[in-house]
Amino acid sequence: MDKKIFKIVLFALIFYIQNHGLLAQKLDVELNGQLVLSSLGDFKLDKPIPLFSFTVNDEKNLSDKFKIKEGQWLWEDRIVLNIDSIQAGPNQWTAVLTFKNISRDTLILENLIPFGGLPDQFFITGSGKHTLSRSHLFRPNFKPVNVILPDNAWELGYASVQSGEMGIAALMRRKYWGDGAIRRRFETILPPGGNVTYRCYMDNFSGDWQEGLRTVFQKKYLYDLESFDNSLYEREDLKWIRKAYAMHLLMAWDKDFYHVDNQEFKLLEFQKRNENWFGGDDVIGIWPTWPTLGLDQRNQWDMYRDLPGGLDQLSHMSDSLRLGGTKFFIAYNPWDESTRLEGHLEGMQKLIEGTNADGVVLDTKGSSSNDLQEAADSVKEGVVMYSEGMAVPKDMPGIVSGRVHNALYYPPLLNLNKIIKPDFAIFRVAELAYERIRREYALSMFNGYGTELNIFRPGRPEWKEEDYKFFGRTLRVLRENHSNFTAYDYTPLIKTLEEGIFVNKWPKENKVIYTIFSLKPEGFLGNLFEVNQPKYDWHYIDLWNHEEVQLSEKEGSFYVPVDLESFHQKWLGTNNEGAVSAIAYLPNLLEIKLIENKLYINSLTKGDVRVWAGNPSYGKDFVSLYQDEEFLDIRETFRDFEGKLVVQLFEGEELLDERIITMDFGDPRLISVSEKTVKLDKIPEGMVRVPKGSFIMKVSQGDQFIPYPVENFPKELKFQDFYMDKHPVTNQEFKTFLESTGYSPKDPHRFLAHWLDGDIPKGKELHPVVNVSYEDAKAYASWAGKRLPTEAEWQYAASAGDGRDWPWDPDLKVSKRREFVTNTLTVEHLDGLETDKCNIGNGILDAVGSYPNGSNPWGLEDLVGSVWQMTNDLYDNGTNQMILLKGGSYFKPSSSWWYVQGGPREIHYRQMLLRVSPGFERNETVGFRCVADIFQ
Repeated sequence: MDKKIFKIVLFALIFYIQNHGLLAQKLDVELNGQLVLSSLGDFKLDKPIPLFSFTVNDEKNLSDKFKIKEGQWLWEDRIVLNIDSIQAGPNQWTAVLTFKNISRDTLILENLIPFGGLPDQFFITGSGKHTLSRSHLFRPNFKPVNVILPDNAWELGYASVQSGEMGIAALMRRKYWGDGAIRRRFETILPPGGNVTYRCYMDNFSGDWQEGLRTVFQKKYLYDLESFDNSLYEREDLKWIRKAYAMHLLMAWDKDFYHVDNQEFKLLEFQKRNENWFGGDDVIGIWPTWPTLGLDQRNQWDMYRDLPGGLDQLSHMSDSLRLGGTKFFIAYNPWDESTRLEGHLEGMQKLIEGTNADGVVLDTKGSSSNDLQEAADSVKEGVVMYSEGMAVPKDMPGIVSGRVHNALYYPPLLNLNKIIKPDFAIFRVAELAYERIRREYALSMFNGYGTELNIFRPGRPEWKEEDYKFFGRTLRVLRENHSNFTAYDYTPLIKTLEEGIFVNKWPKENKVIYTIFSLKPEGFLGNLFEVNQPKYDWHYIDLWNHEEVQLSEKEGSFYVPVDLESFHQKWLGTNNEGAVSAIAYLPNLLEIKLIENKLYINSLTKGDVRVWAGNPSYGKDFVSLYQDEEFLDIRETFRDFEGKLVVQLFEGEELLDERIITMDFGDPRLISVSEKTVKLDKIPEGMVRVPKGSFIMKVSQGDQFIPYPVENFPKELKFQDFYMDKHPVTNQEFKTFLESTGYSPKDPHRFLAHWLDGDIPKGKELHPVVNVSYEDAKAYASWAGKRLPTEAEWQYAASAGDGRDWPWDPDLKVSKRREFVTNTLTVEHLDGLETDKCNIGNGILDAVGSYPNGSNPWGLEDLVGSVWQMTNDLYDNGTNQMILLKGGSYFKPSSSWWYVQGGPREIHYRQMLLRVSPGFERNETVGFRCVADIFQ
């Protein structure tokens, strides 16, 4: 047997014997002329697969094309492969693969993919010829997704294979090249005799394919590190940067920093404007060096010292920015070696001290150093190093934040740096000067990190405010769910039911967030992804549109429906394409209910409750509540607002729960308040005691062209004892009030219009007073130590507590018929009413007490067929106001059913009195009676 073949077989045998057991792993590589994988430990494949695939001069080949010849693995007499340095351990296998060009031609070797990159596998490799980012993630049955990889790993090949819950994840990394080989970002050029070395890593995992990705990227750090020193990340003073999502970097000659014409600073105005547009910057950095540095002998630190007002002015601005919630960054140019000599560490220390800066932008660097961090720490706590380039895994222990450089101008959809170290603070660089860039903001939210608006280049387009506000919508999702976006269980690209829409999952025990990005210009409405059956005390919320989400169930499976916005087709293929959304799965910590004009809010846990009229947005006010249970008066709080009310519960700035309730447009809302009367020592003259009790209140009404308040009826209501006037208030009683108080209405039109020369017509003293307004009636009631009854109180008292239709008979059912007067008009008649019980609509108003046989069991009279009786209930529907009347009246028009249907009306019937002015609403048929409270 060839020595090399014997070596591999022997190793496999020894490894199996030494490690056989639950954690034992054994790589079986069949050597009968092919390089294929059949198993790794307990993981068994249904059929052998290639150990890897590779591309030479744009042609993909599988490893089984290598043949053994003269003791070597050979491919078409062009490449010889050597496999050695095999290492094994629990759940892992690695080996070194060296490819050497033995032909006379120059070969371009690229796209080494473990397991062959077959159609049923999940794998990452290059696609296309883009000079910077051609790495794509391939998923079965979906189009490939462009991804961002660490800057030292663009050429990597990744793949996973699975059998049930078990899988193998493998990685190919380029390590060395020589003998004339030329390394490029994605490929290696091999001249005759040239060689390149890759290391292959394999690990077991359990779960979905994303767990294989997590194993290689997050747990193994792409095999760049054996362990991770987490010391910087555990420092409390540096954790603030993880909650930062909006950053602006400005040059010192930007008018938003210092206006050259006015010779005044504008930075605080810039901060205030941004607060209104998108919630403000978490960081603002000032850059006074490149492209001016080197014009004279001044060094980078001198440039800061020579700004207007010097370091004292910068320190003042830094302090002012912090008061508004914004940190201040300076910049460090490590390449500044040819200007005035000043130690870099000492210069940075002095500048941090002089400006009271909170962070340092490390120009051209993707890493920091102990010396830089210690220099900053010697001045103050909490100074963050921020790399210009994205730190690769081996550099991450030394720095806690950095940027995704916009050299990748068109942002790849998925940034796999995020899964490596979720609590590393990433900012995607975006610029305003070129084109609209909503895709930048959307993908930052989709990937769970911040955006650096680098506005060095001049150009402030007229659409910037509109797009900044869109930016604000994405920032609100990130800021209010910060803990999810730094959690280590992040799962990218969960399975969706629709091609072209992508979903990332960000789970925590107390909340799950799903970020969504769509490339469908037509928008999307429908089921998008499957979830487990929801817990009974949890619910789903659309955080982008602020809507309650009702899951769709089909054959025992549950799906989340989404509503994604459309975008103009012209933006496809540009940096402005796409739509974004976010769904939250939240515990039920808020109970809300709209009860007439009151929003009932009950928080099951301590926190800050915020109530919004319409969707939350920056630059818009909300109402804060700090009690666990509260009734919020809608009209008093939001005036004439109609529509969606969003209630949110926060702990600090972290969203705990959100609930939405939508007010129907034109829905009448109760705006009147029933105030208690003064304590009475005895039953007032002319009043009847209404005993405490409960009843089921039902309501009926006429035409609903202008809607009546009908929600929650029928409903059970409970009452304490109270007094009610036996009869409606009379002309004589109202005259006594006028003489006692000198009352005069502000609007006198039609006030007591039925009186003659300001006095009661003879013989009408005991008739119900009419031609009075709501204000007139309330003034009388207040003088009398009484108040107007609510509709519920009037109806409870009138029905003697048993919900009857007519006061005198609990069993009376009046039949209704309509007589056709013309071909189009009808008149309604009530059959079964007795003339000794009430006025059945003869058009003549009677004195109170004229129908004693019509009293109810509690002794109340003239409840129906006398005058419409005002209640205290005043409603507002955003367009109109109305008072509810009860009881019907003596007047019943007869020529058209379109008229208000008067005559005596059932106790549960109500009629609206639409408000225009007190003078307009005074009617010949409308009066009132009063109630008074009994204090136990």
